[in-house]
Amino acid sequence: MNLILASVSPRRKELLSRLGIPFDVCASRAEERSDGPWMMTALENACAKAEEVSARFPEALVLGADTVIEFEHRILGKPRDLSDAEAILSMLSGKTHAVTTGCAIRCRKSNIGIRFAETSLVTFRRLDRNTIREYLSLVSVLDKAGAYAIQDHGDRIIDSYKGDLETIIGLPVTRIRETFRCLDFSPEK
Repeated sequence: MNLILASVSPRRKELLSRLGIPFDVCASRAEERSDGPWMMTALENACAKAEEVSARFPEALVLGADTVIEFEHRILGKPRDLSDAEAILSMLSGKTHAVTTGCAIRCRKSNIGIRFAETSLVTFRRLDRNTIREYLSLVSVLDKAGAYAIQDHGDRIIDSYKGDLETIIGLPVTRIRETFRCLDFSPEK
């Protein structure tokens, strides 16, 4: 059985490659939601991505994932532009928010359907306008929920985090490894 990552995210590709399992990449055409309870939104988006790709490749094991940032009971998406990114980082300054990555593992032929979510907490340093602008000059944030990437100069804006770093980046590799082990998954070479 082949493994397909239903994402073209370079961060997810890098994280999944740490498992040492060969996989293919196929962008999902599923429409993502950005409303509703944050944990359910992450799970539903991950399931939609996995299901859509699984429909095209029913014999493959498909991994879909979605990362959602929750702050003060609302979902923070990707910034519209640099001005919006600056506003988001200002809002997060000195505060803690939740980062949830939902995952769905699907194989139609084998009737496999597993979903789970992992959540980590991230606390930002107190940021002044110059620090925010300097960070935005160093990191391309327009494709990143919450307008930041913990793995890219995160030490400039992040005070601490609780939970799994890989979940914050976009793929809880330890949990995926355990799930593959439970499935006795071994990909075709």
